[in-house]
Amino acid sequence: MIQFLLNGELRCERQLDPNVTVLNYLREHVAKPGTKEGCGSGDCGACTVVIGELEGERIRYRTLNSCLTFVSSLHGKQLITVEDLRYQGKLHDVQQAMVDCHGSQCGFCTPGFVMSLFALQKNRAASGSDGYDKGQTLEALAGNLCRCTGYRPIIDAAEQACCNRQPDQFDAAEADTVAKLKAIAPRETAELNSGDKRCLLPLTVADLADIYTANPQARLLAGGTDLALEVTQFHRELPVMIYVGHVAEMKRIEVKPDVIEIGAATPLSDCYGVLSREYPDFGELLHRFASLQIRNQGTLGGNIGNASPIGDAPPLLIALGASIVLRKGNQTRTLPLDEFFIDYKVTARQEGEFIERIIVPRAKAYQAFRAYKVSKRLDDDISAVCAAINLTVTDGVVRDARIAFGGMAGIPKRATACEQSLIGAAWYPGCIERACEALAEDFTPLSDFRASKEYRLLTAQNLLRRFFLELQSPEVETRVTAYV
Repeated sequence: MIQFLLNGELRCERQLDPNVTVLNYLREHVAKPGTKEGCGSGDCGACTVVIGELEGERIRYRTLNSCLTFVSSLHGKQLITVEDLRYQGKLHDVQQAMVDCHGSQCGFCTPGFVMSLFALQKNRAASGSDGYDKGQTLEALAGNLCRCTGYRPIIDAAEQACCNRQPDQFDAAEADTVAKLKAIAPRETAELNSGDKRCLLPLTVADLADIYTANPQARLLAGGTDLALEVTQFHRELPVMIYVGHVAEMKRIEVKPDVIEIGAATPLSDCYGVLSREYPDFGELLHRFASLQIRNQGTLGGNIGNASPIGDAPPLLIALGASIVLRKGNQTRTLPLDEFFIDYKVTARQEGEFIERIIVPRAKAYQAFRAYKVSKRLDDDISAVCAAINLTVTDGVVRDARIAFGGMAGIPKRATACEQSLIGAAWYPGCIERACEALAEDFTPLSDFRASKEYRLLTAQNLLRRFFLELQSPEVETRVTAYV
């Protein structure tokens, strides 16, 4: 059985197909059709809902794409939809702002925008930052697409909603909601079972290891932003899933003297703070990692484990020399990340083994790290080429080099010939040109609808040249020495 709050109403589900998404649950099981299906793949934001989770004595609100969220992941949480905002016959501030600023035309995308604005307003107030911040607004809305309004009136609505915020029914009910969430907080392994399909929800990494050993055919579910596509896009059924989102050890971030350890089930939005402080370019790339809804849901371990050749995190982690801790039963092993990827969608993970945590070395003196993402859109798009370059240069000589690319091969891959051409070389334009030539030995890219093979190779070479030019500027030197 799973339990969650639908707004303030306790819902207990005992026999429900775990393949049911939150979107379909709302529309088909509880008669809440305000949440719309636009794309079914997490690209348009029309299905955006808000999840409330306990964070100490407060509630943290996150936007999610309900089309990519399996209902089992609601266990112990609060689900808020657009129907819940209107109260006692009066529109919520964010809804009224959309009306006042003419932010809706056809209206299909409007519920998703309203929920993104609601979460933005709530989180700014919780951080003590009442008022309007255009950068945060653009980030909050980057995952919501509209074909009608041109966005300006929606941004105007965001400014009105954030600047004229009034206490609402969620503020008044917060203490009661906190008490209800504490009462339904998971205390043991739960299960959602429909007879022929089931989802298990362990609470500890030891329980997860035991359950996965007993069910090696099960699919691990963390954020589900990739796994859910098998159901929504390919119309497959997943007989057994294991949801890892309640395993606290796998959502922990520890900063140690030499490394940062990040639990594999940590949402990408929670990784941002520590990674951006250590490696500013990693933070910049995370801002361009899909949308806020996806970052709130997708995990760092999931982005590695799905072994996509165009996943944005693996090239950066490989260039930084990261490793992963794999667990099977009571046994663990540590593997350099660049040895994890073997072939397209083939990894070194054994049956019944899962990624427990990611170990990222901390920045060192004289280390220059840059990350570049090339895509057709600035926001909410997949890379054509993703480059991560990590060099140590002292006394005008390249002492160490780790360079990795996504989108250039069937796996995220190091550019070993390029690295060797640089190590020990004098740091001047000629060495970069030799490194660019070596890239043609490292990669034979494919052509697809995102980019041709010629474009990919030339882009990769030009990113190396850009890296060299950036390191010559005083601004870049300041950023590099800040790592010391």
